[in-house]
Amino acid sequence: MEDKVLRKLFLGFIHIHILHHAKELPIFGVWMLEELREHGYSISSGTLYPILHSMESDGLLIREDKNVDGKIRKYYTTTEKGDLVLIEARKKAYELFKEIKN
Repeated sequence: MEDKVLRKLFLGFIHIHILHHAKELPIFGVWMLEELREHGYSISSGTLYPILHSMESDGLLIREDKNVDGKIRKYYTTTEKGDLVLIEARKKAYELFKEIKN
């Protein structure tokens, strides 16, 4: 039960993390998995890729396919909508942090 609740909470954090990095520069799945692992998130590619596709479908990310060493790599960057959602998410996260930090 506890794991399910934490997983739901962490999925929201992961979305914010993706938007943050995709705003800075184009990201791709394997890099994002490694970045999330560095921050203690243990998710599989089977979890990450549907999140990326969903965020693309929701208009938060835009994908560009590039040929890298003969393979197609999908790079994601934020859209204008994604930038606005990130701004709002940062505000909400900051307010929550201020409230719960003690």
